[in-house]
Amino acid sequence: MSLGKLFGRSHGAPPSPFPVAKSEEEWRRTLPPEAFHVLREHGTERAFTSPLDHEKRPGRFVCAGCGQPLFDAGAKFDSGTGWPSFGQPIEGAVGSTVDRSFFMTRTEIHCANCGGHLGHVFDDGPPPTGLRYCMNGAAMEFEPAEAGPSSAAR
Repeated sequence: MSLGKLFGRSHGAPPSPFPVAKSEEEWRRTLPPEAFHVLREHGTERAFTSPLDHEKRPGRFVCAGCGQPLFDAGAKFDSGTGWPSFGQPIEGAVGSTVDRSFFMTRTEIHCANCGGHLGHVFDDGPPPTGLRYCMNGAAMEFEPAEAGPSSAAR
């Protein structure tokens, strides 16, 4: 699947307004500094620094800015890049824009609920999608799947 077919938009800014909208000051007050830098200033965390890169439990990854579910843990794979990588997002959870920074053209991924910058998507992922959603761990939180009833409770 080509990125052009998957993401038809070609303008440089996410659509607005998003369902969750806050002032820059509100975002600064509610987010840790690194999450603010990534989500609101389009920053990138250093590779191999996020504990979410090693997260392997069942559950889901949600936006650190608004709690929007973004990726199911089953879509995660080890890309070896040092950032959490996924084959596909939860349907309707993310949006995309063209990022022309750093003298290249990439497809930026943002939260569809608050517009927070999450990372980029590339066409070098595994089947079945062939896509690699390379996300910043600082832009997400992990919610483990709820455990079923324990045998002690029976």
